[in-house]
Amino acid sequence: MVRPPSPRPLPPVVLMLLLLLLLLPPSPLPLAAGDPLPTESRLMNSCLQARRKCQADPICSAAYHHLDSCTSSISTPLPSEEPSVPADCLEAAQQLRNSSLIGCMCHRRMKNQVACLDIYWTVHRARSLGNYELDVSPYEDTVTSKPWKMNLSKLNMLKPDSDLCLKFAMLCTLNDKCDRLRKAYGEACSGPHCQRHVCLRQLLTFFEKAAEPHAQGLLLCPCAPNDRGCGERRRNTIAPSCALPPVAPNCLELRRLCFSDPLCRSRLVDFQTHCHPMDILGTCATEQSRCLRAYLGLIGTAMTPNFVSNVNTSVALSCTCRGSGNLQEECEQLEGFFSHNPCLTEAIAAKMRFHSQLFYQDWPHPTFAVMAHQNENRALRSQPWAPSLFSCMLPLILLLSLW
Repeated sequence: MVRPPSPRPLPPVVLMLLLLLLLLPPSPLPLAAGDPLPTESRLMNSCLQARRKCQADPICSAAYHHLDSCTSSISTPLPSEEPSVPADCLEAAQQLRNSSLIGCMCHRRMKNQVACLDIYWTVHRARSLGNYELDVSPYEDTVTSKPWKMNLSKLNMLKPDSDLCLKFAMLCTLNDKCDRLRKAYGEACSGPHCQRHVCLRQLLTFFEKAAEPHAQGLLLCPCAPNDRGCGERRRNTIAPSCALPPVAPNCLELRRLCFSDPLCRSRLVDFQTHCHPMDILGTCATEQSRCLRAYLGLIGTAMTPNFVSNVNTSVALSCTCRGSGNLQEECEQLEGFFSHNPCLTEAIAAKMRFHSQLFYQDWPHPTFAVMAHQNENRALRSQPWAPSLFSCMLPLILLLSLW
């Protein structure tokens, strides 16, 4: 009986090629023409859901309620202050360290957002055990993928030489939701006897509920350097005469006021998380889109920023560092995070360049999805090249395996 020949081992070259293919990153299949764009999933661990789960556990529930009473009796420390936390509060915080509350998050557009943020900042002490962590954002880091469709042909009613801020304002007017929200804050923020807190609440609602491209188009519309009318229209988008304080307060006092409000505190932390400059070139800690989303999230809070003039795109808080005493350096650092932040400056400039391209490029059709063109270069960079490489190398692998 003849023994069958033993299989020949694969040549080293073939083994190396197969190993290379195994190490290639997985590539998603391209979307078909009619497939919807992927969207972000729901919150994985909402603080509201985490609290309900905690309430089902007697030990967790008791620790949370005790910690809640601690946060109401302990003032929020500033970064320059040493926190003072009683031992029983630290013990309650320690009992929560293994609960789902520690990793819970909130979402900027969720229902009961303030209640969610209240829970987050209550258990935040459990996360830090008394140390104030300014760079921990309570918001889940999400990026929506829904495209924004607009019809440029509807702008024919405007003069051809109309500035881009006027065109974006018209696009908002032509959208029912954007127009309704814009009129609401316009009415609340106008008149000699406007109430600032009402104005800020309506501004916050607009930038939270209006479609992001509409909100960013209104606020970050590009203007020619010598077009003061366009710059004035852009600067007046947030109705600064009513939304901003009539007398500039001290920046540290403004921050202390912000820290006393869970929503304002959350927006400021989110801004400092995503607009943190990594170097002098303007490199952000995260993507520029997240920095701009965090920046717009501040509008309507006590820390509402705005453009400083009608002739440039510099932004700043409406506050001063005069009278800061030995905290002068800390105050200037806070103020400079807005007025001298290369990450924020470059993010605003990039968005304005994109907005300018929308109106000065020849599109194949007047109605198009903005996101598709905005992400075109990103899509080209993320083409599934691994399958193409495999198909090219397969004949070589088969040939070598028979060799």
